Amino acid sequence: MAVAAAAVNVFQTITSTVGTSTVGVYTAPIAYTGVVLLAQVTNTGSNTETISFGYRRDGVDTPIVNGLPIPSNDTVNLLAGKLVVETGDTLTLVGSNAVDLKYLSSVLETSNL
Repeated sequence: MAVAAAAVNVFQTITSTVGTSTVGVYTAPIAYTGVVLLAQVTNTGSNTETISFGYRRDGVDTPIVNGLPIPSNDTVNLLAGKLVVETGDTLTLVGSNAVDLKYLSSVLETSNL
């Protein structure tokens, strides 16, 4: 009996409401590298809010944007280009509001096998 091969490339769309505590929104799975193609946050509220977006490897956080203001009813791109997320590494988010900030990203996961 033949065993089905794992997909070489898998596209993922990640959505999340941003909270006021730092959380991981994406972790590259075992045997895959994620290439973040898009990462953005929309402020659906009536006040300017802030967003912090980071990269976590082995428990060490590296800020990508820190306290970036997002005006009411506006969207910001969190990356100027693409970002490689290696197996086990995580993207993190925290905002100034637990209801009005909406995160969206597109990730291409490529098999390391």
